[in-house]
Amino acid sequence: MLIRGVALLAGCYIIGQIIGESLGHFIGINNNVGGVGFAMLLLIFSQNELEKHNVFHVEMGEGVMFWSKMYIPVIVAMSAVQNVRVAFHNGILALLAGILPVALCLIFMPILSKSKAE
Repeated sequence: MLIRGVALLAGCYIIGQIIGESLGHFIGINNNVGGVGFAMLLLIFSQNELEKHNVFHVEMGEGVMFWSKMYIPVIVAMSAVQNVRVAFHNGILALLAGILPVALCLIFMPILSKSKAE
C-alpha cells in the first residue's frame, strides 16, 4: 500500500508537469508554468475522490506523506527559483502574472476578514 501512495504522488507530479509545460508553450513562455501547483491540486482532488470511494487506505496516505515531508518542499523551492529566473528573462508579462495575484490577495484579505467577522 505504501508504494501505491508513492505511485499516486508520482503520477500527479508527472501529469502536473505536462500541464505546466503545455500551459507555458500555450502562452508563449516555453517553460513550465505552475506544474508543481497543478500536481498538488491533482493530488488533493485524487486523494479526496479515493477517500469518497473508500479506496484510499491509511498506508497509501503514509506513502504520500513520506515523500511530501522530503521531496515536495525541495521541488517547490526549486520551481520558485526557476520561475523567478524565467520571469526576469521573459519580460513584464511574467512578472505581472506573479505580482498581480499577490497584490490582489493583500488588498482583499482585510476586506474578506472583516466580512467574515461580522
